[in-house]
Amino acid sequence: MIKDIEILYIDDELNNLFGFKANFRYSYVVHTASSTGEAQEILIKNPKIRIIFCDQRMPNELGIDFFDRIKKDFPRPIRILLTAYADMETVIDAVNKGNIFRFVRKPWIEEEMISCIEEADKFYTANSMLDIKNEELEKAYHELDKFAYSVSHDLRDPLTGVLSAVKLGLKFDQVDQIHELLGLMDGSLTRLDLYIDSLRDYYLLRRGELMLSTINFRELFNDIQAFYNMSVRNNDVEFIISVDQREEFICDKTVLELILHNLLSNSFKYQRKDCENKFVKLSVDVFDGNATLKVSDCGIGISSEYINDIFKLFFRASDQAEGMGFGLYNVKSALLKLQGTVDVQSEVGVGTTFTIVVPSKKTY
Repeated sequence: MIKDIEILYIDDELNNLFGFKANFRYSYVVHTASSTGEAQEILIKNPKIRIIFCDQRMPNELGIDFFDRIKKDFPRPIRILLTAYADMETVIDAVNKGNIFRFVRKPWIEEEMISCIEEADKFYTANSMLDIKNEELEKAYHELDKFAYSVSHDLRDPLTGVLSAVKLGLKFDQVDQIHELLGLMDGSLTRLDLYIDSLRDYYLLRRGELMLSTINFRELFNDIQAFYNMSVRNNDVEFIISVDQREEFICDKTVLELILHNLLSNSFKYQRKDCENKFVKLSVDVFDGNATLKVSDCGIGISSEYINDIFKLFFRASDQAEGMGFGLYNVKSALLKLQGTVDVQSEVGVGTTFTIVVPSKKTY
């Protein structure tokens, strides 16, 4: 059985190439090259190569120089130098220039090569995990920077608005003037409440395991419909619901509701004011182990240039977007947690459709 280790062996002596492949093709995925130029083409076409063996005395380029040249474009593969001799100058150059993992003397011994490959693979795995952790850490720092800005801006603005209204209200005696200020304060506090809800969702998605239960979509959608009754009446929007559930579906109800409420709140919020027959549609089709949910509207739409950015943290597609930039980011995070997918079709001035596919979670 071939292990999941891809190796590139570079040598200008064809007998060595044939010998290496004959010895190790049943244990590893082996690529061979008789020149460094050919080797570079193989690296481009095979990004999963983990280990590179290269003869030091190649015709047009020393092995050390080749490793030095490719380390920027191919930093992850572990580099091993093949040499019939090893003077001190070669050793120093190998360490300083080529970042060589180790030397192997020619002619090589099969047992020594296997040991070398296993050590190099462990080193590759450790480095890859470290790279992944560094990428995750960099992403976390980036989100933290954005979060710090959001807290200072989106929390402070509503509070400043309320504080200003209170100070101004202390100077008024007439009831109608005070009522006007109370209206402004109500708007600011509503924004603050929405922000706190978004924060709650943000941290909810970072909890541990899923809380699984059997989902009855007809009951779930009835609850959702009741929740948006006020939005339907106040905005003269028709809320159309469709359920086609042919089998049992198991999921985390709280996370599923989080996804739907974020999408639906946007659909109600960003309706076109000039649209005569406003609508929001919510449908689900449960079949073959998947729930396909669709949320459609005839709202302002999303420009095609922003489609790939709308799920980023704190992103706002236009000045008309009144949210805090958490909603769709939370949707994407929730779908990752549920191993689901999302597709967005939108046209400015026509409307938007989100299609969500979530697999049922089997319990044993």
